[in-house]
Amino acid sequence: MQIWFKISQMIQVVNRSIDILEYVAEEISRPKLMGNIAQDLNLNTSTCANIIKTLVSRGLLRKADGQKGYLIGTRLLEISNGSLGFRDVIDRANHLFSNKFNTIDENYLIAVLKEDKRQIIFNKPSTQLIQATTPTEKLAYDSSSGRLLIAFLDEKNLQLYIKKHGLPNKNTWPKATSRIGFFEEIEKIKSQGYALIEDTVQIVGVATPIFRDNKVIASFSIYLPSFRFTEKLKAEMITQATHLSKLVSSR
Repeated sequence: MQIWFKISQMIQVVNRSIDILEYVAEEISRPKLMGNIAQDLNLNTSTCANIIKTLVSRGLLRKADGQKGYLIGTRLLEISNGSLGFRDVIDRANHLFSNKFNTIDENYLIAVLKEDKRQIIFNKPSTQLIQATTPTEKLAYDSSSGRLLIAFLDEKNLQLYIKKHGLPNKNTWPKATSRIGFFEEIEKIKSQGYALIEDTVQIVGVATPIFRDNKVIASFSIYLPSFRFTEKLKAEMITQATHLSKLVSSR
């Protein structure tokens, strides 16, 4: 009986924690005072204070800068956008761009593989008047970064990926609709060390691997509107992306 009572208490604390996170997230840029949180959620003040203290210590909530109250913490944002565990990669990327290591004024992004999508965890836009745009999540087969991340899966996970998500269709990746064609494309990406999509009328992108402990964990990409793409720029993009992805990779 006592064990079930303790379990019930634990479940109650978990539910209250989720209630607090959802309450604060409703207006993500407006700090919520602890008194208002306790009152609106009908929580005991000391109980609410203890839960908030724990959530802050875990990075799920944070104290508002220069104001009273609490906001959603960076760790929860990292969980939601898929960047949890990539803080070192993002910090190194920010360092590179703040020190202007990039010599091509186009858009840059870092992405990870999330099921059958490539998920952007870092994005650096260009200063060009006309820019290419791409969604935060995009079908992996339909992006250079997604294709690269798939290509660098180990043999077992690559087979599981195909089994779960199937092969690309002809509109997404025309040369990879059969198993033979798919693995030829995969080997091509691995051997050349980058993935390039230039068979589109809108956006051209090149992606190179980011490593941690000799394993590809993310992709580094440069992308631009296709009307600015030239053979000379293609070579420069591949060189630039390869160089910067090495700098971003864990040493």
